[in-house]
Amino acid sequence: MEVDLVFKIAAVGILVAVLNLLLGRSGRDEQALLVTIAGIVVTFTVLLKEISNLFDLIKSLFGF
Repeated sequence: MEVDLVFKIAAVGILVAVLNLLLGRSGRDEQALLVTIAGIVVTFTVLLKEISNLFDLIKSLFGF
């Protein structure tokens, strides 16, 4: 497993957590929610790309 993938996801999580905390304390709860949703979308996009690469590897392994 690539460690870079884990670091990317962790960096997005830390960034979202800090922004969510800052926006929540300043009374901008709606923007904090949007930042959280955007972080989830970015993480899923990265994961979908990696899952696609995994399926391509499995298809080439079994010759489909």
